[in-house]
Amino acid sequence: MLGLFGTLNSAASSLAAQQEAMAVAGQNMANVNNPAYAREQAVVQNNMPIDTPAGEEGTGVGVVSITEVRDSLLDSQIQSENSVTGSYTAQQTALQNAEACLGEQLTNSGNSAASTGGLAEMLSNLFNSFSSMTTGTGDPATVVQAAQEVANQFNQVSASLSQARGNLNTSIQNDVASSNQDLSQIAALNQQMIVVQAAGGTANNLVDEREQTIENLAGMVNISTSAQPNGSVNITIGGVPMVTGGNAVDSLQTCDAGGGQLLIQDENSAAPLAVTGGSIGGNIAARDGALAGLQTSLDTLASQLITQVNNIYTAGCDSSGGTGQDFFTGTGASDIGVNSALVSDPSQFQASSAPGAGGNTQIALSLANLATQNIAALGGQTLTQSYAQTVSNLGAAIDTATGQLNTSQSIGATLANQRSSESGVSIDEEMTNLMQFQKAYEASAQLVTTLNAMMQIVIDMDNPIST
Repeated sequence: MLGLFGTLNSAASSLAAQQEAMAVAGQNMANVNNPAYAREQAVVQNNMPIDTPAGEEGTGVGVVSITEVRDSLLDSQIQSENSVTGSYTAQQTALQNAEACLGEQLTNSGNSAASTGGLAEMLSNLFNSFSSMTTGTGDPATVVQAAQEVANQFNQVSASLSQARGNLNTSIQNDVASSNQDLSQIAALNQQMIVVQAAGGTANNLVDEREQTIENLAGMVNISTSAQPNGSVNITIGGVPMVTGGNAVDSLQTCDAGGGQLLIQDENSAAPLAVTGGSIGGNIAARDGALAGLQTSLDTLASQLITQVNNIYTAGCDSSGGTGQDFFTGTGASDIGVNSALVSDPSQFQASSAPGAGGNTQIALSLANLATQNIAALGGQTLTQSYAQTVSNLGAAIDTATGQLNTSQSIGATLANQRSSESGVSIDEEMTNLMQFQKAYEASAQLVTTLNAMMQIVIDMDNPIST
């Protein structure tokens, strides 16, 4: 049998176990608003029993470990979804910035709506000014002014888009630097966990901090993780090992793929990495996809406007018989301009088809008719239709990115709620546990009191008082 002292030891071990369990409950409640924290629990186990003639007799309980409630599969799913959300967030932001560059208000269906000061309105004004020259209600100065407004708008939009793409390069560089910091931090946390686990301990706080860092990294670049028996997690990006155990074996860097458009490669290789997720992947996709296509479309539109107008205008004559001038200069959206001689002297506008033909406005009429002319280089569309299609394509891209982002955020929220229900702290649950541990502690304390009284009786029996 245990005897009084053995039973007293059992009560003492119970007191210690309940006290430790209450400390864990207090730690949980203290971190109720910490999103990176996973709920901990004290694992209580029977002490080694002893054999007695009546059978095994317990010797109390003890806390053998403090574990955290964490689902590695859920963590992995959240990491993956963070990459998706990061990519769509970056794409949506980039496309909305491109919308601002155009200066056109888009409807939810992706079509251009009436806007003041946009290229659509300015093209309409230009063709209206050409038409007014055929009715005698217009004047060359108005035509030149309308043309300058179109040229300036093309220049401004082109410069804004170039700046927007340049800003994406800057964002990519910043995210690369942040990613490398996260990789170094993960390696350092791995090293600490290897040491703790080798000593037989647990590192729940380190696990929480590492998971938060991994999820932050996943929001910037698509990663793959692999848990190791020593407690570390290996990280690969695009199939290239970045963190192995406690070492950051590689890092990310940007490389110029041509034209100043940055791609990502690892420090130990010159080959670009396949970055398809996270904000880095989203910025690259937007820059080289929708924004590049938008800029190409604008350049094509400006080029065709220059070519089509000049083909007609060069053959015309002004009121003094002058001919042969170009109306527009430049080759695309970035450098389109109005002939400086015409800007200086609008009377040189070549509206007539022949010198000396009074009242002949055939050239001005042909220029006005360009508004409804289908152009093969624009896919059989008119100039205004082509621009409307460009705006519509951008609106559709924004709608798609927004829809995909909303879906990804919804999935992420569902996963986060699921993890919270499993790993999060519930105040009600912890308060219930705390009351249970408190009652168990009080019961153990009562046992100690009872044993103390019994021991006193035994002592008194061994030392009777003389009367």
